[in-house]
Amino acid sequence: MAESRRTVKHTPSHRSWRVAKEEGDMKKDALQMLLDRMEITDTSIRYGTGIDLRDRQLYRSCFTEEIEFDFSSMGMGEPRMMPADEWVDQALMIVSNYQSTQHIITNHVITVEDDEAICTAYLQARHFSPDGMFTVGGYYTNTLVRTPEGWKIKKLKLTTTWTKSS
Repeated sequence: MAESRRTVKHTPSHRSWRVAKEEGDMKKDALQMLLDRMEITDTSIRYGTGIDLRDRQLYRSCFTEEIEFDFSSMGMGEPRMMPADEWVDQALMIVSNYQSTQHIITNHVITVEDDEAICTAYLQARHFSPDGMFTVGGYYTNTLVRTPEGWKIKKLKLTTTWTKSS
């Protein structure tokens, strides 16, 4: 018995257009996710580079106008809200006590929900002075928001897991 074959002619339909459109939307969503992750990681890199180079403008570009600051794990008081300019001035004053610093921020884990994101990233910050070196290990858990100028930190939290002085 011979096998019977039917030829089905494919014609575009409303359904196939919708599937293609959804696939295109998925590709746009995936691309947007990658762009968001890249820009959020870039904000983290600018944060470390700005403070290490003592570049006020670069460092300030990382923050919204007002930020919640939580370095309580370093003994710097309870979390509090403050103008970003005030935080930037304080941070630059602290690092000016050192000959140089090096903030290494890695292993970014980023969750984006609409126009807000949480970025957790490992930190190793080395602070060099003629008297020795002070190193901090831990991680940042930062909340960022999408702004017309890009992703900016609105909540800055450091969790210290270890320190070493030499």
